[in-house]
Amino acid sequence: QVQLVESGGGSVQAGGSLRLSCATSAYTYGTYYLGWFRQAPGKEREGVAVIDSDGSTVYADSVRGRFTISQDNTKIKNTLYLQMNSLKLEDTAMYYCAAGVVLALVPRYFGYWGQGTQVTVSS
Repeated sequence: QVQLVESGGGSVQAGGSLRLSCATSAYTYGTYYLGWFRQAPGKEREGVAVIDSDGSTVYADSVRGRFTISQDNTKIKNTLYLQMNSLKLEDTAMYYCAAGVVLALVPRYFGYWGQGTQVTVSS
């Protein structure tokens, strides 16, 4: 029932921008909080940004002011986005879209995950 499919990752130089997309279903969009998480090699998965259906958001301190989470909840799209600007080397990670039960950056509250999309930032 819950499908999350990420796209938009890639390689970019520091200071550049990328936009990630996560396609989901109308059911998922209206039922769960949606968020972006990331995991770098050798590190734990961490929350990046989460949004609820009313547009309330929460961001990690490390990305606030640089990243923007948004959603397109038209009947056609039901897509979650993450606009990433002023990218830094430390933003390199696998980025995951997830559906969960709280507006919080806590992975254990998110039970549904996409397959991930790699973001690599180089100098």
